Amino acid sequence: MTILPPDAHTADLTYQHLPAEQVVSGPAPRVGERLLGDVAGASVGIWEIEPSVTCDVEIDEVFVVLSGDATVQFEDGTPDLELRPGSLVRVHTGQKTRWIVRDTLRKVFVAAT
Repeated sequence: MTILPPDAHTADLTYQHLPAEQVVSGPAPRVGERLLGDVAGASVGIWEIEPSVTCDVEIDEVFVVLSGDATVQFEDGTPDLELRPGSLVRVHTGQKTRWIVRDTLRKVFVAAT
């Protein structure tokens, strides 16, 4: 049995600045993460990012937004996603995205390892 944090909204995370090559504009935001373990070959955890405009190349992942406000734009023509608490999202390996984070975003994720 693994003991998980009692509240994903307030769980302590380990923070670092996002690498400069992922920053589209402004200063590098802090991102926080706490891995909770693996389930059937996938990582499960909590992730957070400060307000910013950044880019990423996604991996296979499903996540639920706990808090925050953001838009995710996709280079491949997939419609933009407006993220709010409760948003349930699936992204695929190789999708190139731009994250416009207006309010610190925290999510719980299950991602391919």
